[in-house]
Amino acid sequence: RLDGENTSAEALIPHFERVEAARQGTTLTYFEFTTLAILDRLAAAAPEVVILEVGLGGRLDAVNVIDADCAIITSIDLDHAEFLGNDRESIGREKAGIMRTQRTVVVSDPMPPTSVLDRAREIDARLVRLGHDFHVAGDRQQWSWRGQQRRYAGLAYPALRGANQLINAAGVLAALEALHDRIPVTAQAVRNGLALVELPGRFQIVPGQPTLVLDVAHNPHAAAALAENLDAMGFYPRTHAVFGAMADKDVLDIFARLGPLVDVWHFTDLPTPRASSAEQLQQIFGRLPARPGVSLHCHPAPQVALDAAVSLADPADRIVVFGSFYTVGGVLQQGIPRLDAPHLNP
Repeated sequence: RLDGENTSAEALIPHFERVEAARQGTTLTYFEFTTLAILDRLAAAAPEVVILEVGLGGRLDAVNVIDADCAIITSIDLDHAEFLGNDRESIGREKAGIMRTQRTVVVSDPMPPTSVLDRAREIDARLVRLGHDFHVAGDRQQWSWRGQQRRYAGLAYPALRGANQLINAAGVLAALEALHDRIPVTAQAVRNGLALVELPGRFQIVPGQPTLVLDVAHNPHAAAALAENLDAMGFYPRTHAVFGAMADKDVLDIFARLGPLVDVWHFTDLPTPRASSAEQLQQIFGRLPARPGVSLHCHPAPQVALDAAVSLADPADRIVVFGSFYTVGGVLQQGIPRLDAPHLNP
C-alpha cells in the first residue's frame, strides 16, 4: 500500500520487468522476485517512511535484505518449524536475524526467549523491551504508555480488535520514540492512528447477517488469540468455520483451540500444492474427541465453502473464515463480502 491505497497488479508490472532485466540469469524464488519488485516500486515513489513485514521467522525472509532503521519483534511462538526449529529459543534466534548493529530493536513479547536477548548483545543492537524500557497500563475504557522519554495517557484502545493489539500498539509507540528525531509524530497523530487503524484479515469483523469474521490465523498461537477474541464477542447461537490451511501447519492443535467454539466446520481446498486438502483436514479433525452436534463439510474452494456456510447459517449466527492467507484471500477476491442470510429474503 502507498498512501493508504493498494497497488494494482498492473502498476507492479514495470517493476517486475526491471527485476527480470537486472537479474541476468540469477535464479530468484517467487518471494525474492516479488520483494525486489515491490522495493523497486517503493524506491520510485520515494515515501518518507516505509514499513515492511518480515515473514518466515525473520532471518531467512527475502525482506530481510533491507537494513532497517528500527526493527520490531512482536510475539514469538511455534511456526514454520521445519525451517526455524521446534522451540521458542530456536525461533527467537531466527527472528533476531532482523536486528542490526547499533540500531534499535523493539521487543514487545512480554517473555522473550533468551536467544533474542543474547543476539542483541552479541551484535550491539539497541534493545528496547516491554516491561523494562516501556510500559503499559489500562482499564476498561483507556490505557496509558510510558517510555524512556515520552508518556501518553488516556489513550483509546486500538481500533483493531483483540487483546494482542494493545501489545502491538505499545511496540509501535516504542519504535516511534526511538525514531522521534527522524519521524516526528505528534500525540494527536498517535491518538488518530489508534482510532483509525485497519488491517484487513486480522480479526476483521464484517457487518451483516450473519456476522462474518476474517482472520488469517494459521498457527496455534494465532488460533489461541482468535479463540480468545471470538469468546469475547458475546453469545451467538451457532458458529460456522470456513477453514483451509497449509500442510505444514499444526492443524490438530489449531482444531483443539477452536473446536469448543465451532458448531459447523466447512473445510476447503486451497489453490496451492502446499495446502492440505479439505478431506485431509476432515481426517485430522476426526482425531479429536467427538463433540455432539458438530457437523463437517468439505468444499473445493473458500468462496464455495463460504456460500455453503451462509446457506446453513441463521441471521443471528456468525461465520469465521481462517487458517491461511489463501483462505481469507479466497473470499476477498471480489471485495469484502456483505452477507445476507437467505432466511432474511422474502
